[in-house]
Amino acid sequence: MSTEASRTEPKRINTPATNGDRLWNDLVTTARFGGTDKGGVTRLTLTEEDRQVRDWFVGECRALGCSVEVDGIGNIFATYPGEDMALPTIAVGSHLDTQPQGGRFDGILGVLAGVEILRTLKETSTRLRHPLTVVNWTNEEGSRFSPAMLGSGVFAGALSLDAAHALSDREGVPVGAALDAIGYRGSAAVEPTALAAYVELHIEQGPLLEASATEIGVVTGIQGLRWFDVVITGTEAHAGSTPMAQRDDALVAAAEIVLAVRDIARENTPGVGTVGFVEVGPNSRNVVPGSVRLQIDMRHPSEAGLDRMETALQDAVRKAGARAGLMRVWSKAPVVFDPSIVHAVRASAEALGYSATDAVSGAGHDAAHIATITPTAMIFVPSKEGLSHNEAEYTAPEECARGAEVLFQTILELDRR
Repeated sequence: MSTEASRTEPKRINTPATNGDRLWNDLVTTARFGGTDKGGVTRLTLTEEDRQVRDWFVGECRALGCSVEVDGIGNIFATYPGEDMALPTIAVGSHLDTQPQGGRFDGILGVLAGVEILRTLKETSTRLRHPLTVVNWTNEEGSRFSPAMLGSGVFAGALSLDAAHALSDREGVPVGAALDAIGYRGSAAVEPTALAAYVELHIEQGPLLEASATEIGVVTGIQGLRWFDVVITGTEAHAGSTPMAQRDDALVAAAEIVLAVRDIARENTPGVGTVGFVEVGPNSRNVVPGSVRLQIDMRHPSEAGLDRMETALQDAVRKAGARAGLMRVWSKAPVVFDPSIVHAVRASAEALGYSATDAVSGAGHDAAHIATITPTAMIFVPSKEGLSHNEAEYTAPEECARGAEVLFQTILELDRR
């Protein structure tokens, strides 16, 4: 740990300071739940590894005097009492699940920073007027169950609890059964709750803060996204005896669509487009492919931009010249965060003397759902080389400490209001 990591005293304000060393130790401890040989984490939602880290989180929060509730989709709410329990709670948090071979910081930093703030409140005998709730949202990643941000989506009313319980993974295991298997189908009601505010700390998952040597990203919103499935049907044939002119090659058509996704994104700056999944049948070296399934992710900060990209994708699929079907399987509109909460984040970073810049999140987050029901904003800290969803994902100890400090000062500012 560098000296700077421990030096988290506010630079311009006289309030309690979180402990960067303690936060880093928690990041190291929790990385063991699903840890990989290359230093990353594989902790898919509602697996045994997820149960282990959930149990750790619940145990730490209860030891600090929190009441802990788990709702029917497995969201965990650890609440530290305030002076006036009639006031709505201020909430912070993120998620504990990861991608396969994911990183140690994505999501969990926001939860652990919340735990560190609870510890700071307790050890300094600081009492907020509002209760403070640290939340773990279920299945943010969407790597086991689709759609992503499932727990926050159910909480915000974007999806019914029954529909969420019926969703299955690739092995056919429903969400409801997976919750039961790890003991986290809770009894608390799943419904939009009146929160005073929600603030989520997260690694940037991109290169901009590091490239500009900026310490804090003040997140003003999240770009919208749309997910598409494309199924392309060709004709399987022998690779040696079928002339090129007589082939109905599904993979060639798929390749044209993949390139079109790239070009569509480039033509709709700052939009992005990704083909992240390809399934080829029969997937044999000496057989002309007869079927291909693509999964496409398109994102843009504006709804109009998304519409343009989707229209262009429809044209590209038609022009591919194969029997292809395009289906939009999920969408999330662009989100603009609450200006007063954004201002509180910006003012906290300034008061602490940290360099800051406004940012729009390229990745989806639970905050996108929560913003539909309560005043919301986010805080970013840098990601080394912009890497995330990768075992090499890294945010330095001092960067994590700064993020936790800005989060804490934001909470104090919101509580004073």
